[in-house]
Amino acid sequence: MATQEAVMTVQDIANRLYEHCKAGQYQQAQEELYADDAVSIEPVGSHGPQSVKGRDEIVKKGEQFQQSIEEIHGGSVSEPIVAGNHFALTISIDATFKGMGRMLMEEIAVYEVKDGKVVKEQFFYAV
Repeated sequence: MATQEAVMTVQDIANRLYEHCKAGQYQQAQEELYADDAVSIEPVGSHGPQSVKGRDEIVKKGEQFQQSIEEIHGGSVSEPIVAGNHFALTISIDATFKGMGRMLMEEIAVYEVKDGKVVKEQFFYAV
């Protein structure tokens, strides 16, 4: 008899993403928790693409963001808040960015979950 793999709940996914973010394991989180066709949306006027589709493109966008950083001075992530099939984290990073100097970025990240995977992430921050 075949056993079914248990589908993670929204709370499970939120907690797992929180742990990955605290450890700086963003790419690992995306590869583990995101759907193949997930979407990532940044605010209008942000650096880089406003929207990308597909886990591979999200990973690539994350790599480009990491490459824009010269030095990380600090940062934090809040525990998740879950409501229905969505959850949110607040994320901050104090970093020196190439060609832009040192900045404190603070954002709210909202995630949508369907069938045990993140299908959408959307970031809210001042640009």
